Amino acid sequence: MRDARNSSVISRIQRIHSPLGILVLAVCSLLLLSGCGGPAGGSRAGHAEREPAVIGTDGSPESRVVAAIYRELLTAAGQKVRTADTAYASPTHTAQAVVDGEISIAPAYESTMLRALPGGQTMPGNMEATLSMALPPGIVALPAAAAQRGLVVAVTKATADRYGLRGLDDLGAAKDRLTLGGPASGDPGAPSAASLKKAYGVTLTPAGTSRTADVLVLRSGDPALARGGLVVLGDPESVVPPEHVFPLISAPAVDATGRAALARVNDPLTTGQLATLAASVEAGEAPGKAARTWLRARGLLR
Repeated sequence: MRDARNSSVISRIQRIHSPLGILVLAVCSLLLLSGCGGPAGGSRAGHAEREPAVIGTDGSPESRVVAAIYRELLTAAGQKVRTADTAYASPTHTAQAVVDGEISIAPAYESTMLRALPGGQTMPGNMEATLSMALPPGIVALPAAAAQRGLVVAVTKATADRYGLRGLDDLGAAKDRLTLGGPASGDPGAPSAASLKKAYGVTLTPAGTSRTADVLVLRSGDPALARGGLVVLGDPESVVPPEHVFPLISAPAVDATGRAALARVNDPLTTGQLATLAASVEAGEAPGKAARTWLRARGLLR
């Protein structure tokens, strides 16, 4: 009986040629279709309405330009992304915001991240595995880029040529007593005269934060490195904690396609390239513009 009544109603609607009748028919058809979509239709609707992933930064030139690189790559991969309205106070605060669910993605740094985690003070032999085990469920450390934002030990080209310096292990062969200083010499994890003596058997005289020291401890984004004139010394004993930059993400926020897109930057983004990009942003270039120019020059973005 109910089927007969429904058939009668539809027949009457079909005989109505007025605009109102056409509108009624359209609404009826829409309701019928929406009830027959099944799970696949619901899944597509959910994907279309997915909230944009939110990228956070600590406000530094390095963090802002790396976040812009992530945003460009994810957007090109078809993901909706936006940048958080405000910057966080430090890389540690930005990472904590990912863990707390305030943001979805952030540039993070290995040793800084590890120090912020419970029981993470000891430097491991396998940083990637250690971070994966230490992070809470649902938070993922994607593979790191070659670039580091951490600390480097450098000398002027003149000093390197005079003493034949290419690595920290060469310092012991210097005939003169060299001084150790630099603007980052007081940073957490900075190599001290004592730690360098223990690792390399070299005796250096502490010179505080002076930029005139023979051996300089610098942040890898220091504009002085981008300007040239300095030689970064190798560190075969890993006295300087590794601080490779990597995407810290909330697992649901970035799908497999997005993760593959982010991984494309790992090899070409070196410490030197990051220093140059950061110097451009510090000089006033918009992070997005710097990121797009750099990515296009390497064939990573159309």
